[in-house]
Amino acid sequence: MKNNLQTVAALLRLQARRLEMPEGRAALEEAIRRVRAIALVHDTLSQTLDGPVDFDEVADKLIEMVGEVSAQPDSGSLPRRVGSFGLLPAGLATPLSMVLTELLQNALEHGLRGRSGVVEVSTRRLENELEIVVADDGEGLPLGFSLTQSPRLGLQIVRTLVEGDLRGRIEVLPRAGGGTVATLRIPVQLTGGD
Repeated sequence: MKNNLQTVAALLRLQARRLEMPEGRAALEEAIRRVRAIALVHDTLSQTLDGPVDFDEVADKLIEMVGEVSAQPDSGSLPRRVGSFGLLPAGLATPLSMVLTELLQNALEHGLRGRSGVVEVSTRRLENELEIVVADDGEGLPLGFSLTQSPRLGLQIVRTLVEGDLRGRIEVLPRAGGGTVATLRIPVQLTGGD
């Protein structure tokens, strides 16, 4: 499966290079990033045999990957993780990876727009929920922003995955002091290893 996904990413990358339209190239590059995120999760899942997934390892790889792809070389704005996701059911790993990837890319590309700043993923376990906060100190949300009305494909993917696959909820608000904060809460049953 991972090799098939890597082949798809390589084909999309070749197609992106041939496009002269910047919008088309950007769309294919987003698709490549999404395919790479799925491949990374499948690689991790193939080692767990349907057991719980150490999502800290997955998250750290995603953070590194998105930082390499989205951050400007000299901006010094690589995302960082605070707290632990812990062990998560394998069925949550892929949709949560996609959500995390989209939110990180939004923070780097739209929030910071190539300037230096802070992007932080913080996590904490509540009684039967996992709270995940992705915050940046960038430009903030556009005037009149509404998550439910956003035309951006990435945010539509996030909402669909959070509300559908993860059975959770998400809120995207201005951050005190400037920037944006996205807060997710997803139900997670704690097991003996958590």
